[in-house]
Amino acid sequence: MRKNFKKKDIYGILKASKRGGFMSIPIVALVGRPNVGKSTLFNKIVGKKISIIEDTPGITRDRIYQEATYNNKKFYLIDTGGIDTTKKDFNEEIKIQAEIAINEADIVVFIVDGVDGLTTSDLIVRDILRRSNKKVIVAVNKMDVKDAKDNLYDFYELGFDSYIPISSIHNIGYVELMDTITLNFHEQEEKEDNRLKFSIIGRPNVGKSSLMNALLNEERVVVSDIAGTTRDSVDSILRYNNEEYILIDTAGMRKKGRIFESVEKYSLIRSLRAIDRSDICLVVINGEEGITEHDKHIAGYAIERGKGLIFVVNKWDKVENTTINEFEKLMRAEFQFATYAPIVFLSALTKKRIHTLMPEVLKVAENIKKEIKTSLINDVIIDATLLNQPPSYKGKRLKIYFTSQTGIKPPKFTFRVNSKGLVHFSYERYLENKIRENFDFTGTPIILQFKNRSEDTYDN
Repeated sequence: MRKNFKKKDIYGILKASKRGGFMSIPIVALVGRPNVGKSTLFNKIVGKKISIIEDTPGITRDRIYQEATYNNKKFYLIDTGGIDTTKKDFNEEIKIQAEIAINEADIVVFIVDGVDGLTTSDLIVRDILRRSNKKVIVAVNKMDVKDAKDNLYDFYELGFDSYIPISSIHNIGYVELMDTITLNFHEQEEKEDNRLKFSIIGRPNVGKSSLMNALLNEERVVVSDIAGTTRDSVDSILRYNNEEYILIDTAGMRKKGRIFESVEKYSLIRSLRAIDRSDICLVVINGEEGITEHDKHIAGYAIERGKGLIFVVNKWDKVENTTINEFEKLMRAEFQFATYAPIVFLSALTKKRIHTLMPEVLKVAENIKKEIKTSLINDVIIDATLLNQPPSYKGKRLKIYFTSQTGIKPPKFTFRVNSKGLVHFSYERYLENKIRENFDFTGTPIILQFKNRSEDTYDN
C-alpha cells in the first residue's frame, strides 16, 4: 500500500549513459521565464496534471520530475520554476533550481512566449543555457494567437539551432517537438545482473562514503568498471559470505557559498539515480543532527519506487544523552510511513556496530522477493474479514472473493472484490497489517491492488 507522505521534489532521475550494453533513461528539462507555459507542456507530455498551473509567475518553485514515454521511448522530464530577472521572493532559489536541472539534463527545451516576444529574461536564460553546453530546443509557445506568429522570427536572435512553434493548449507543433526531443533516444534493455544491488543514500555529510568504505574495508571508495555507473554515483563489488553484491554510493551535493542551504535542501537528484537502480536502499541518518524533512523525502521516494528500506543511524558514537530505544521511538514517530523498515545504529568511521548491518540487508533481500502461497494468503484474508468486516458505504459492503500474490520487488497482492470503489483506505491499511502480522515482510513495502471480479485478467 502506498502511503500518503509528501511528494514534493521526490521524482526520480537516471542519467543517460551507455556502458557495457546498459542504457539508462535520458533526461529532458523544461526551462524558461515565468508564465510561458512550461507546466502546461509538462502535464501534456506526462499525460496527467502533476505540475501546478496557475496564472501567477513563479508558481512552480521547485524542480518536478516525472517519467514519460513517447513512441515507446522512455525518458524523465523535469519541470522548473520560471527564471526571472526581477527581485522577488523565490527568484534566486528558482534560478538555482533551474541551473541544477539544466546541469543534469541531456536535452533542454527552452520555452518562450510568442505573444510577448523576446524579453530581457529570455536573454538571461539563453546565457545560462550557453554556459551549460547542452543541446537546446527552443519551443515558441502560444502560436494559436496571431501576435505570436508575427514575433516568431525574433527568437532566432537567441542563436540556437532548433526552433519549433507550438501551442501547449491547442496541440500545435506537439508531434514535431516530441519527435525532435526523442530523435536519438533508443530502447535498449539492461543486461540482466542477478546480484543484489543496494544503495547508500541520504543528505550530504551524513557519512555515506564512510559507510561504503567501512563495508568494503577500504581506506577509500573503490570505483569499479560496472555497467550503469554514472559520474555522480560509484558502484563497487562487495563480497560478503562468499557472495557478491553491488554497492552503490551517491555523492552529496556540496556547493559552498550563500546559496549552499538552498541547494542542499533540494539536492536529491544524485540519490534518486541510485535509488532507481537499487533493490534495497540504506537511508543514512546523521545521529548527531537528528531527522530532517530532507531525510523523509529521500526515504519516501525509495518507498514509492517499491524499494527495500533500511534506516542507518550513523555517527552513533557521537550521540550523547539518548539511548537506542529513545532514538528508535523518535524514528518510528517521524517515519510513520515506514514502520516496517529496520533501524541499524552504527559508526561508519569507527566501525562500531558495523557488523549489524549486512544481516539486515540479507533479511530484507529475502523479503522483497518473498512469495506466499495462494491458499495461505486467502486463509489470512478470510480470517481478517471474519474478525473485522469491511465498513458499509451507502448500503453496500465490500466483499473479497479471492486474493493472490501477483508480484515481487515489492510484494504485490491482488484482491478480487465486488466493487473496488468500496475499499476504504483504513480497511486497506488493516489488511496490510494483517498480512504483515502473518508473514515476515520486514524492510519491504507491500502493494495491495483491488480489482472487480468482472475484470478478466490479473496485473503482473
